Amino acid sequence: MKSIFKFNISKSLLSVVMLSAVLVSCSEDEMDKINNDSDHTKDVYSKFILPDVITSTAFNNVGGDLSTYVSTYVEHEVGTHNQLYNAEIRQNEPSAASTFNNTWINLYAALKNARIIIEKSSDGGTEEGNYTTKGMAEVLAALNSALLTDAFGDIPYSQAALPNLVNGLPQYMNPVIDKQETIYKSIIKYLDDAIVDLPQGDNNLSGSAGSYDLLYQGDYSKWVKLAYGLKARYTMRLINRSSDVAGDMEKVIQYVDKSFSSAGEQAAYSKYDASNLNPLFDFEWSRDAISASKSMSEKLITRNDPRARRVYFSSGNWAHYLPTSTKFNMAPNGEPTESQYVYNYSVYVFAQTAPTLLLSYHELLFLKAEALCRLSRASEAEDVLKDAVVAAISNTENSVSAAMNAPTILGYGGGLQDISGDAITTAEAEAYFDNNVKSLFDVNPLKEVMNQKYIAFWGASGEATECYNDIRRMKALGEDFVTLKNSNKFPLRCPYGVDDVTANPNVESAYGNGQYIYTDPVWWAGGTR
Repeated sequence: MKSIFKFNISKSLLSVVMLSAVLVSCSEDEMDKINNDSDHTKDVYSKFILPDVITSTAFNNVGGDLSTYVSTYVEHEVGTHNQLYNAEIRQNEPSAASTFNNTWINLYAALKNARIIIEKSSDGGTEEGNYTTKGMAEVLAALNSALLTDAFGDIPYSQAALPNLVNGLPQYMNPVIDKQETIYKSIIKYLDDAIVDLPQGDNNLSGSAGSYDLLYQGDYSKWVKLAYGLKARYTMRLINRSSDVAGDMEKVIQYVDKSFSSAGEQAAYSKYDASNLNPLFDFEWSRDAISASKSMSEKLITRNDPRARRVYFSSGNWAHYLPTSTKFNMAPNGEPTESQYVYNYSVYVFAQTAPTLLLSYHELLFLKAEALCRLSRASEAEDVLKDAVVAAISNTENSVSAAMNAPTILGYGGGLQDISGDAITTAEAEAYFDNNVKSLFDVNPLKEVMNQKYIAFWGASGEATECYNDIRRMKALGEDFVTLKNSNKFPLRCPYGVDDVTANPNVESAYGNGQYIYTDPVWWAGGTR
C-alpha cells in the first residue's frame, strides 16, 4: 500500500511557491485589518450615549467625591478618618492634585460625551434633525461645564473634551486654559440653545431618546424647565460680577417661574437600589470616614428645627439618639479625634436609595426668595421661603425613608432603630416656619433665606456642592450669614487633577504647589482665575 505520508517533492515546492505568491499579493490594507477589533461597536446612536452621560453626571459628578469632600468644608459633615480627616484639618488633601483627580476625569468624560451627542445631532451630523436629544445634551454639557469651572476655576475647555480625534488622539495634547468668564458665556449659550432645540422634536431615523432619558423619559418640556432653572442658578452665581444686580435678580425670578412647579418635576436621578447605590451611602459604607457635624446640630437645635429629631444615629448599633441623650455625640468641626465608630452619624449616610438631585424644586424656591430679598421685596419673599422650607423638609423625609428601608442594612437582620416619632408632616413644617423661622426672617430676611438654604442642602441628594458655591459667593459679597466653626483655613477652590498636572504644562504651571486654593478665589467669587 502507498503511504499517505509519501509525496512528490517537486509538487510540494510548487505549492510553497504558490502560497508565498498569494501572501505577497495580499494588499497592505488587508494586512492592516488583522489587528482591527471587529467585535465591538465603534459608533452608536446618541440615545444610547445619553444614559451614560446622565448616570455619570448624577453619580460621579453631582453626588460623588466633590460633594462628599466639600460637605466637610461647609460643615454639613465632619471628616473623621483617613483622607476626609485630612480634609477636615486642612492637611494635604485640600491642595493635593490627587484628591479630586477622579472628579476631574469624570467631569471631562461626561462633557465630552455630551458634546458628541450635540455634534451628531447638529446640522451635518449623522443624526441631523434630532433636536430634542441635542437639547438634552446641551443642558448636560452646561451642567458639567459649570461643575468643572465652579470647582477648579480657569480650566482647559475650548481645546479639551472635544468629540473628534485625530489619528486616535485628542485634537490638542496640551489644551490651553480658558478664563472662567468665557466658560460661563458658553454655559449660558448651551442653555439658551437647549431652550430653542428641545421643543423641535427628534426627526432623524435614529429615533428619540424615550426611555433612555433616565430623568424625564423623553418629556422635552421638563428639560426646558431644567434649562430655565439652571439659568436661574447660574445668573445668581454671577451676582458678584453683575453690572445690573437688580436686573439680574428680576431675571432669576423670571427663570424660576418658567422652571419646576413642584418637586415632582425636579431633576432627580432615582435609579438607586440594592446594588446601584446612592454615592454618599456607597462612600460611607465602604470608608466610614465622615461623622455628624456639631455646628450643624447647633444650628438645628437653636431653631428648634424638627429635623433635629430625624437625622442623628449612633455609629455602633444604628440606634437613634436625640439631642437630649447622653449618647448624642457630634464631631467637633476642625478638631475631631481621628476615629471610626465613635461619633454619631447623620441618617443621610444610610440613605442607600435616596435620589441625587441635579436641580431641586426647593433650590429654585430659595433662589427666588433670595432674589426677592435683594430687591427689597421681603413680604413677597416670606411666602416663597415658607414653601422652600416645607419642600426641603419633605426631601429630608425622603432620605429618612430611604435610610429606614436601606436594603443593605436590612440585610444585616435589622434596620435603623427610629425613636424619633412619625415623619415630619407638611403641617408641622409650616408650623416650624411660623413659630421659629419667621421671627428670624423678620430681623434679617436675606440672612435667614441663606441659612435655611444651607440647611436644606445638607443630605444625601448631592447638594453640598451648591452649598459650597453659595458660601464662596457670599464671602465675595462680604456676607457672613452662615456661621462656620472650623478655624482652619477655608479652601476657596479645588486643585487641578493630577493627570493633567503631570501631563499638561499649562495645568502644571497653574497648579504650582497647590497652595493657591487657600488664597485665590475663582473669578465669580472675586478672583482672577
